[in-house]
Amino acid sequence: MKAMKRPASKGATGARKKPATAATKKPATAAKTTKAAPTGTKSLKFPKGFLWGSATAAYQIEGAAFEGGRTACIWDTFCAAEGKVKNGDNGTVACDHYHRFKEDVKIMKKLGLPAYRFSISWSRLLPAGRGEPNPEAVKFYGDLLDELHKAGIKPLATIYHWDLPQCLEDEYGGWLDRKVIEDFEHYAVTCFREFGDKITSWITFNEPWCSTVLGYANGEMAPGKKEKPDTEPYLAAHHIILSHARAVKRYRDEFKEKQGGVIGITLNMDWRQPYTSKEEDAAAAQRALDWQLGWFADPIWKGDYPESMRKRCGERLPSFTAEEKELIIGTSEFFGLNHYSTAYVAAPKGQAQTVSMWGNVQAGGYFDDQEVELIDDPRWGRTDMDWGVVPWGLKHMCEYIDSIYKPEGGILVTENGCAVADDDVKVAKNDKFRVEFYQGYVAQLHKAIKAGCDIRAYFAWSLMDNFEWALGYSKRFGMVHIDYETQKRTLKKSAKLFSEVAKTNTLKLPAKVLEASNFVMIEEGAGRKTTKDAPPGQKETAES
Repeated sequence: MKAMKRPASKGATGARKKPATAATKKPATAAKTTKAAPTGTKSLKFPKGFLWGSATAAYQIEGAAFEGGRTACIWDTFCAAEGKVKNGDNGTVACDHYHRFKEDVKIMKKLGLPAYRFSISWSRLLPAGRGEPNPEAVKFYGDLLDELHKAGIKPLATIYHWDLPQCLEDEYGGWLDRKVIEDFEHYAVTCFREFGDKITSWITFNEPWCSTVLGYANGEMAPGKKEKPDTEPYLAAHHIILSHARAVKRYRDEFKEKQGGVIGITLNMDWRQPYTSKEEDAAAAQRALDWQLGWFADPIWKGDYPESMRKRCGERLPSFTAEEKELIIGTSEFFGLNHYSTAYVAAPKGQAQTVSMWGNVQAGGYFDDQEVELIDDPRWGRTDMDWGVVPWGLKHMCEYIDSIYKPEGGILVTENGCAVADDDVKVAKNDKFRVEFYQGYVAQLHKAIKAGCDIRAYFAWSLMDNFEWALGYSKRFGMVHIDYETQKRTLKKSAKLFSEVAKTNTLKLPAKVLEASNFVMIEEGAGRKTTKDAPPGQKETAES
């Protein structure tokens, strides 16, 4: 994939507004109204050259965990530990994509998807974590890429999507030791050398916040550590940032000129809106952004960690040398964004406490450092992950990134989607909840572009139902239903919607869905604390 040019947009003047911060992003409270819901259909045309695609990750779909020369990764080990993953699920078979990739590419082609984001398994390509590449892995990914190119689908490859080889975890503690930087650099260079003639868009890391906070602060994801939440998340993140920078330097020095690609990073961030106009709530919202997005984005786009983190964490936050700062800054040629939800933020009264994906109270270390309370609007719809459906948050998030970081290669929304309780294939065929989710979020993306944001791509998560990490197969994010017993693939209604959008570069949606996607301020005194405790799913029917 060549470097993506900024799509032409009549609404985008290219002029930069005054940088937005959590303090300034406070739209006026919407007045209560009793007007009738709008009727009819709206049509939203996207700029020429806008890129549409779907996304997956190796451990979540490949299966063949111990075939083709692959060795264990930290997720294989995590899944084998009792009580770590719901129902004792694991990625040993997953969607069997390793054996069925040709069928999956045919589905993408049928849907008319122009692009596909996938990840490479480190322990499949380098079973010893380093050394020479595994020929069977080189053949598998090479064949996948050939199929994509034959289908006219552009690949975007993620080098690391959470699956560190277990041998490196055993040898020196994985991301907690600086030795991992050299090993990741070697792994990335192997990817460039073996596949760079077929891949011209690279993502070094996917959501390093998840790898560090969920892996080293609350222990709910691999490698499952939580003993030192005041230091280990920061140390692991530090090594990830340096690994990213070293890989980018090697790509630019040795491969970029010949292969003509682009390289960057994908960060996850849900929008954080101040709960009130009080200064302390605005400051808390900014801390929430700093401790998740700025933690990784500031070193890459500004040269160092956010000042708020440096002041509060002191020596517990590792520091970069002058040489390292120079190495890191400017090492993302686009801003990859994964976005799923939004929350209001208030300054906590007393010790801050948030609730994890499993409904566990999170406190101490990293969680105390940021000192925030997250609050949801009780009027929001909720996904099967119990995440609020807040389309306007994507617009605000993109405006913040565009204003604060001004990414030269624009923003690529590399993940956005929702979990729906659609185990039953008859229910899945009419996933109306997911259809309206996509309509609302894509509509707000269009609104952000019209307002002048440089947004160049949108990838739906996910192409197919898959292994949802610590929640196993209990949650379904796919546009394609997977029967895990038979591996039968069935298109959902949302796949047909997304196909139409991708083929026409236009979103058609009911006027009432567009209206419902717009910002409405939480009512005074209302709110529920954010929970992500896997509640009963959204009820769907098989009715047309």
